[in-house]
Amino acid sequence: MPHQTFTLDEVADYLRVEPRHIERLVRDREIPFSVRGGRMVFRRGEIDTWASQRLLGQPDHGIEWYHRKTWPGARRAFPEGALIPALLRQEWIEPQLAAKTKPSVIREMVALAERTGHVLDARELRASLESRQALSSTALPGGLALLHAQQQQPYLYEDSFIVLGRTVQAVPFGAPDGLPTRLFFLICCQDEHIHLHVLARLCLLGLRTDIIVRLLEAPQGASMYDALVAAEQSVLPGGRNAGKAVPV
Repeated sequence: MPHQTFTLDEVADYLRVEPRHIERLVRDREIPFSVRGGRMVFRRGEIDTWASQRLLGQPDHGIEWYHRKTWPGARRAFPEGALIPALLRQEWIEPQLAAKTKPSVIREMVALAERTGHVLDARELRASLESRQALSSTALPGGLALLHAQQQQPYLYEDSFIVLGRTVQAVPFGAPDGLPTRLFFLICCQDEHIHLHVLARLCLLGLRTDIIVRLLEAPQGASMYDALVAAEQSVLPGGRNAGKAVPV
């Protein structure tokens, strides 16, 4: 529920971090909270938004750290460890999006999401995507954006899923490197734990593999899907890129 509140221990469990980490964030005023009756209270809606913004803005080591922290919880939901085969299908990839502006990207990505049959309220999903984008861009350096609703609400979807679109023309989307974007993931998760881990996993793919180049060069949706599956396997524990440092 949007206005559910957490105690310090509950928000630490929600985000899959240790309470001392939350205490430091509170001390440094880096996490939204309020004080009621002498105790700290954290609103779920504020935490959802803060967590996704913070994760997308993390340096490389921060993404690695959070991915490791949320790995055990993700394994409970996805015993095989791989998220792509569980959340994405080849037919949910559109390699020829005609969108040329930020609003048209969001509109076309919602239409792509509707193809899954899992969207219960397309209008509300679009409004939530626009609200989240207005807070800060979900674009990453290199030409990739990770669209997601401002808050992960179970009533928006029948099940968790990902869709992927590639625009014919690069679109200015507010990426921190100032370059336009052509690759757009839309992440729709019923569970915030899964949502944040999916964000971390996709960020990690962009950092640890050449997946952005491969997705841009792939001729069709099937080859884009295969490239994603292979790239994900390489960053899972035991994969060839697991634990490798990013060249600087």
